[in-house]
Amino acid sequence: MQQSKEEFLAKINAVSKNTLMETLEIEIVDYGADFLIARMPVTAKVHQPDGILHGGATAALAESVGSFASHIFTDLEKYFVRGLEITANHLKSVENGFVYARATFLHKGRTTQLLDIRVTDEEGNLISICRLTTISLPNKK
Repeated sequence: MQQSKEEFLAKINAVSKNTLMETLEIEIVDYGADFLIARMPVTAKVHQPDGILHGGATAALAESVGSFASHIFTDLEKYFVRGLEITANHLKSVENGFVYARATFLHKGRTTQLLDIRVTDEEGNLISICRLTTISLPNKK
């Protein structure tokens, strides 16, 4: 039986219990054939001392959504996924609301994957551009 989008989102968000994703309140909110979207509330919990979104929290959001995308689109019976490198260019500040990270693949190789992650605010303004490289390695089962 095929599960609904809501059931699938609930299942993947449940995996985040007791992790950094839960601490930062990162939630996967949508997906499609070639993308995954997560959101994170911008509160004092993720602020720099001067009251704006911390770049490290933005990078954590980007790595979370990119890693989840690599996991979802990989045969986990045969492979496990690990992050190799992340870069982030921060373009605009955010004080409150939500930020959204949309991960899409630039390269989906047998071993390495390269994801483009665009972080936007609630109005669609570009906040950060991130790139994540992941690797899929054979399970040793």
